[in-house]
Amino acid sequence: MLSRVAERVYWAARYLERASSTARLVSSYENLLYDLPVDYKMSWYNLIVINDLEEAFNERYSNRTERNVIKFLLADEENFSSLVNSLKAVKENVRTTRDVVPEEAWELICELSLFAKENLEQGLKRRSRHEFLDEIMKGCLQITGLLGASMPRDAAWEFLQLGLNIERADMTTRYLEAGLTAILALEEDQKMVNAQQIIWGSVLRSLGATQYYLRTTRTPVKGHEVLPYLLQDPHFPKSIAHCLRAIVSACEKLPQSEQAVTKLKAVERKLATEVDYENPGEVVLEHLNQLQIQLTGSHFVISEAWFPAEV
Repeated sequence: MLSRVAERVYWAARYLERASSTARLVSSYENLLYDLPVDYKMSWYNLIVINDLEEAFNERYSNRTERNVIKFLLADEENFSSLVNSLKAVKENVRTTRDVVPEEAWELICELSLFAKENLEQGLKRRSRHEFLDEIMKGCLQITGLLGASMPRDAAWEFLQLGLNIERADMTTRYLEAGLTAILALEEDQKMVNAQQIIWGSVLRSLGATQYYLRTTRTPVKGHEVLPYLLQDPHFPKSIAHCLRAIVSACEKLPQSEQAVTKLKAVERKLATEVDYENPGEVVLEHLNQLQIQLTGSHFVISEAWFPAEV
């Protein structure tokens, strides 16, 4: 398999997961704002911070309003991670690798990209945002499901898994970081109400994890249970542990993978570091930050192994 084809499949998977995560993040954050007590103030700008996009946003906008944040995340063509740019990148990467991707997937990607382009204004308006984002999430899931049901388990499939799981793990760390940051920002009197449960419940819903969390832990929604579940549960597909295992497994099935596997297993060991989840604070926040840095480094490990820069 040509390295440039492998790289495009990898990035198609990353951008598809990124588009889905962006839509889910905006939708779940809006629901969280409705659920929190009226005296608890959360800024839409937190979504910019979660995605490490402060510099890019501040270059484009002077006011941190809801509309500006939503426009930047969904529709801004200058934001390389915006929803519209992510879908555009999926389409372009699949267009140049159509011999290894099912024809039906290409058709669905074109349809979803066209839908997003034609209905972006709906996403910017509060009254129609939910329906727009719901269609985007359904479309991404449909494409992911079709790829999983149709693609042979060859090298192209393994590169697809690498891209999907790195992006998924990265976003899970961002959800957890956002939840913990919001908890730490609570005033003492706000901690007496159910704001903490609402915030951690929102994190679980954002990842589609509520049902499985309750079934696995058999406990109410509490931070000291949510954090280890989403970090270390080996079975839930969006937990960091599951994503890292899938990344290592995909690498092991590819040629010339020894060095990459060794480095990626080191990230797995980092995840097993003992942390006090009973009293989550700055130490846990730093742990999440370090995991995020290592996940970013995982991309460079994979790139070095299979996507050498063209001379």
